[in-house]
Amino acid sequence: MIRAIIFDFGRVISAQKPSSLFRSYEDELGLEPGTINFIMFDSEAWQEALVGRKTVEEFWYEIGPELGLNSVDEVDAFRHRYHADEAINEGVTDLILRLHGNYKLAVLSNSPPVLSQWLSDWKLLNFFEVVFCSGDEGIAKPDPNAFELTLERLGVEPDEAVFIDDTREHVEAAQKLGLQGILFTTAEELEKELARLLRKDF
Repeated sequence: MIRAIIFDFGRVISAQKPSSLFRSYEDELGLEPGTINFIMFDSEAWQEALVGRKTVEEFWYEIGPELGLNSVDEVDAFRHRYHADEAINEGVTDLILRLHGNYKLAVLSNSPPVLSQWLSDWKLLNFFEVVFCSGDEGIAKPDPNAFELTLERLGVEPDEAVFIDDTREHVEAAQKLGLQGILFTTAEELEKELARLLRKDF
């Protein structure tokens, strides 16, 4: 029987930014089209931030010059704009509200150590019994320890949990440990998949 639902954060609870927004960033910064995500998230600085070896601030100040931002003020201005453009996936948060109280809920995310603040700012933190942030723990998906620690803190066995993520590698890692896995695409498809696994509408 399913007792727990575990959500990824980025591009699941938080909405996927439209490609037009990334193009606007690239136009503003004078970058080649389709390069900003590669520069930011394929960087060594980002990988270090994900396991807590750099703060968010250190990440931005290190990556700034590669984005064409050559002063602290320029980095801060773009960083604040980038964060202000983050938005909740309303369809997913509606599901969270409906699941709360009937299932144990958790977040398991590869994120720098600011995740709980994001959830608090969005008035979602209190809906989750466990928040596993790679930047706080020093362990990132798909490391099995990330899943095992989350399950341990929830007090459930692998076959009692569903894991939702938009990255196939992470879903497959969870499934290898015995969790039910859902590859996230849209809130509508997620609701259908959850209804199938939970064997009821909600």
